[in-house]
Amino acid sequence: MSNQTTRKQIILGAHFPGVNNTTVWRNPASGSQIDFASFRHFAQTAERGKLDFLFLAEGLRLREQRGLIHDLDVVGRPDTFAVLAALSSVTTQLGLAGTINATFNEPYEVARQFATLDQLSGGRAAWNVVTSSDAFTGENFRRGGFLPHAQRYTRAREHVQTARELWDSWRSDAIVADKEAGQFLADGTAGAFAHDGEHFKISGRFNVPRSPQGHPVVFQAGDSSDGREFAAQSADAIFTRHGTLEEGVAFTRDVKARARRYGRDPDDLKVLPGVGFILGDTDQEAAEIAREVRFEQVSPQTAILLLEQVWNRDLSSYDPDGPLPAEDPDVESISIIQGRARQVDGILETARRYRRIAEEKNLSIRELIVEVTGRGLFVGSARTVADELDRFVLAGASDGFILVPHIVPFGLDGFVDQVVPLLQERGALREDYVPGATLRENLALPPAAPAAHWAARVRDNAEEVAS
Repeated sequence: MSNQTTRKQIILGAHFPGVNNTTVWRNPASGSQIDFASFRHFAQTAERGKLDFLFLAEGLRLREQRGLIHDLDVVGRPDTFAVLAALSSVTTQLGLAGTINATFNEPYEVARQFATLDQLSGGRAAWNVVTSSDAFTGENFRRGGFLPHAQRYTRAREHVQTARELWDSWRSDAIVADKEAGQFLADGTAGAFAHDGEHFKISGRFNVPRSPQGHPVVFQAGDSSDGREFAAQSADAIFTRHGTLEEGVAFTRDVKARARRYGRDPDDLKVLPGVGFILGDTDQEAAEIAREVRFEQVSPQTAILLLEQVWNRDLSSYDPDGPLPAEDPDVESISIIQGRARQVDGILETARRYRRIAEEKNLSIRELIVEVTGRGLFVGSARTVADELDRFVLAGASDGFILVPHIVPFGLDGFVDQVVPLLQERGALREDYVPGATLRENLALPPAAPAAHWAARVRDNAEEVAS
């Protein structure tokens, strides 16, 4: 029996970066973040490394701070479905995961788009479900930012449930296509659906036949308690931000315990933190490169902008190489950043922590931001990084990772050329794909459960909690 069949496999996704300060767009090695050649190279490199999927985040509006668009957004984000559909034609096995907002979109159109992508790609589609209570971004959409924060997950849960009902509206044997008899459909029920809920009341005919996976794989992105519960109820995988092994073990135990409460096998909910990586010929060289990269990622402008997101004040007059502001954060005013949910909870507590770290280590504003925003970063030689990734998975801190390189489109190449062979050598990563396998099969997920099963699990859990 080979090592591959006797030990836990590491799931690996590749995040095409761009809508954050992770990407160092000013680096001479950085290329276009919108040219299709960049997406193609990135995807084909991931597939060359036998990774599980490519991941696209979402940017629905250019964020503003103090009325200015800043370099944290780099170039925004082209349309997810257009990019993934194009990539399906230049890859054959790689999963294609796209982030689509459940607040601003409708179930019928989202279900139709993912079913189509699943058809075009031969069963490689995945939907990363996100929500938003951001009215600034909502101004781009017909319903605006109408949704109160507390309702965003209730709508998202119903959105996903409705999409599942639409995908189930075509049975796998609905098409007979008997040319001699002139009969295309088995009967007249194909695509018929009716949903009557709190957020959606829709009925009619769904017009995309059942796709290879039945239901595309569903991801959920979010670390909050509501996000974890949503993932436990409705998702196949959760995209998280935890950085240390201890945080990862605690997070993974928590979300898998929640999944068990809904009658699910905990292994059917995959935990996948987003992580960066810096490689060098030696650990020391990698550490030196990492310091350079971190200061590229946190430019003087970015340092002030990120500190403003905690202080919620205009700090543009402050020197990024100087000390922290003496005044406390503004907790009363609306968020200084528009187009993005506030990333910091408990800003007074966070500010006190920042002051403590800055004083203990004698750090300037920019040095402090480099220090506190470097979570989830694996630094070292290829062997050191492979060892650490494997250690996290074997310790139960995650089921794998979503890799976030800092260079587009060539930032994944070194990982595929140097780290992947070491993971394959120890049996932690597949040496090749199973021909024709779907993304769901590659992730070792069970066949898609019918929408009615998902609804019953939620109902049973609610009754148990109430009893």
